Amino acid sequence: MNDDVFRLTPLDVRKQEFRKTVRGYDPLAVEDFRARVADELERVVRERIGLEEKLRHCEEQLTEFRLRERAMNDALVAAQQLRAETREQAEREAQLVLREAEADAERRIERARREVDRLEASGRQLAHVHHAYLAALRVVVDRQKAELDALAASEPAPFGKVAGTISPPESLDAQRGREGRKSSPKWIKSIVEE
Repeated sequence: MNDDVFRLTPLDVRKQEFRKTVRGYDPLAVEDFRARVADELERVVRERIGLEEKLRHCEEQLTEFRLRERAMNDALVAAQQLRAETREQAEREAQLVLREAEADAERRIERARREVDRLEASGRQLAHVHHAYLAALRVVVDRQKAELDALAASEPAPFGKVAGTISPPESLDAQRGREGRKSSPKWIKSIVEE
């Protein structure tokens, strides 16, 4: 059924004609009632037009709000995805930095170990060279001591008998006494005893 067929407008009510009968309604009362019905219908129509306008405006606002809500939801989802991606990226970068730092630390530790090993080997080599030098020095000092002892035990040669040797005069020999002939100088003893 079509609603437009049964619709009445205030103009329809005002123009509606009634047949006059002998025993019909009072024309003034009918006209008065018709005018009141037309006025009420006019008010209802105006109210309906106003309500339809408000409804249309509300529907437009609702559509706009729904669009905004959808846009906000999309932006929220995008922000959440961006945050998750940023967090994942930051975690990946942190892991990469950590791995690089660990690798660098391992390289530095390995270099330090090699340097310690090299220094220890160098120290052992220097200690070996030092001991070898001291042993060679002891041999030289022992040989010199033996020669000095032998020289001290022998009879002094007369002056000028051996080319390039000068014997000390008797008075200096006496002053030095027999102590100088019996023992080596102290600095030689300290080297030999090391």
